[in-house]
Amino acid sequence: MQGMVAVRGRTNGSPVRGGRAAEEDGFAVPAGFLMVYRFAVAELMTKLRILSEEFDFAHQHDPIEHITSRVKRPEAIEQKLRRRGLPTDGASMAERLDDIAGVRVICPFVSDVYHVAQMLTGQDDVELLRSKDYIAKPKANGYRSLHLIVRVPVFLSDRVEKVKVEVQLRTIAMDFWATLEHKLFYKYAEQVPADFAGELASTAAVAAQLDTRMQELHERLR
Repeated sequence: MQGMVAVRGRTNGSPVRGGRAAEEDGFAVPAGFLMVYRFAVAELMTKLRILSEEFDFAHQHDPIEHITSRVKRPEAIEQKLRRRGLPTDGASMAERLDDIAGVRVICPFVSDVYHVAQMLTGQDDVELLRSKDYIAKPKANGYRSLHLIVRVPVFLSDRVEKVKVEVQLRTIAMDFWATLEHKLFYKYAEQVPADFAGELASTAAVAAQLDTRMQELHERLR
């Protein structure tokens, strides 16, 4: 999801309307293709909001700070397919790309990240396909987050579509670091200073220490 704009409570991909396909320089997204991804995002957003409100009611603690979502634009889908040397037909898009639709869940504490992931994937109609735990094993640059690829049913007028969505769960500190890291790299583009990577990894370690200390304080107050 990094690099895509995420807006609270709505998707901001380019929805396909009517019976026409969206075309970008000869690349066509099948009519209705992105629509089902928007519906899948809406399904997951509803599930997460229910978990947030009900858990807060039952335990006087909301494990979700906020949620954002997005659906990739046709041009972004095309770029990723061509970069990977993949076919650009609709079937290949759905099969090969896991992040056409994305939901990002920001949690107060590290324990909340795992708890929300467990509650979400424990639901009967949420199928967990893959997970990558970059909290337990951060990326080389210091990036930390829990990534899930899930599949959810979307009930249409004449059929049920099972749609993949990438769910990223992270703490406020992790999101702060990841957001600014992306902005800094976007600014520098190809001219990143030589010591930049080391400085970023150092700040990621500081953010991780902050998460640990805040988690300890949270547990003391339980």
